[in-house]
Amino acid sequence: MTLDIQNVSKKYSRDKYGLKDFSLTIENGILGLLGPNGAGKSTLLKMIATVSKPTKGHIYLNENNIVKNPNVMRKQLGFLPQDFGVYANLNAFEFLEYLAALKGVGGNDLKQRITLLLENLNLIDTAHRPIGSYSGGMKQRIGIAQALLNNPDVVIFDEPTVGLDPEERVRFRNLISNLAQNCIVILSSHIVSDIDTIADKVVIMKNGALVSQGHQEDIINLVKDNVFETSIDKESLPNFKNQHLVVSTTRKQEKLTVRYISQNPVENSKKQTANLEDAYLYLTKTN
Repeated sequence: MTLDIQNVSKKYSRDKYGLKDFSLTIENGILGLLGPNGAGKSTLLKMIATVSKPTKGHIYLNENNIVKNPNVMRKQLGFLPQDFGVYANLNAFEFLEYLAALKGVGGNDLKQRITLLLENLNLIDTAHRPIGSYSGGMKQRIGIAQALLNNPDVVIFDEPTVGLDPEERVRFRNLISNLAQNCIVILSSHIVSDIDTIADKVVIMKNGALVSQGHQEDIINLVKDNVFETSIDKESLPNFKNQHLVVSTTRKQEKLTVRYISQNPVENSKKQTANLEDAYLYLTKTN
C-alpha cells in the first residue's frame, strides 16, 4: 500500500490554516505522527480518513484520488478518532456487531473475529456488560477493536492510548506491531513513548507544517552530539532555561540534575545518549 499526500492545505478562515502545503508519502509499516497540541495532526488524519476535505491538494491511495473518490479509502480503512463515542446501553459484542453491519463486515467468522479482538484487548471478561459501565480506558479499547473489525489496509489511531494503563499500553503496542506487517498504520500522539517503541518511521509536525520525517535513528541523529546532563542549584534553573533547551529536571537533595540540549554545554556537563524525545523537543521548540 502507498498513501501519497500532495501539497495539502486546510484553510479555516482568511488567515488561519490547520494544515498548509503538506506533502508526505506513507508505505506499509507503522508511522508515528508527533506534534504538540494544535500541530495539525488531527486535521491531517481526518482528511486521510475522508471525514474532511482539503481546501487544496490531493491524497492518493495506490494512485486512486480519495478526495474525489472517498469510498476507495473507506472500504479499506480502520479509524479511531479522538472523539470516539459509544452506545452506552449495548454490550461490547452488540456494539461491535452493530458497527460491523455499518461497515458491511459479515460472514461466518465475524463472531470469532470479535471474540479474538476482545481477547487481545483484555475485554472478553466484561464483554457482556453495558459499555456505559466501562472505564474510560475500557471504552478506548473498544474503540481500538472497532477500528480493526474489517481487517483494514489503512489504520489510523488518533491518540489511542489516552486512558490506558501501562500494561494496556504494552498490549496495544504488541497488537499493532503484529498488525502492521501488511498494512499502513498511522499512530498519532503527543506522547513520545507511545511512538518510539513501535514506529518504523516518524513524522514531526508543528503549526500545520512538516518539520521532520524519517527513520527514528535519522531524526535522533539531529541532536546526537548536543544532549548533556549537569547539576545546578534550583535557584539557577530559570536563568539556565533562558540559555539552554531543558529536556527534564530531577531533584537530588538540594541540587537539580538537568538534561538539556545545547551546542555550548556548561562546565562539568556529561554527554548523554540522545533519544527521540530529545529530538522531538529540539525540533518543536527551536523551529
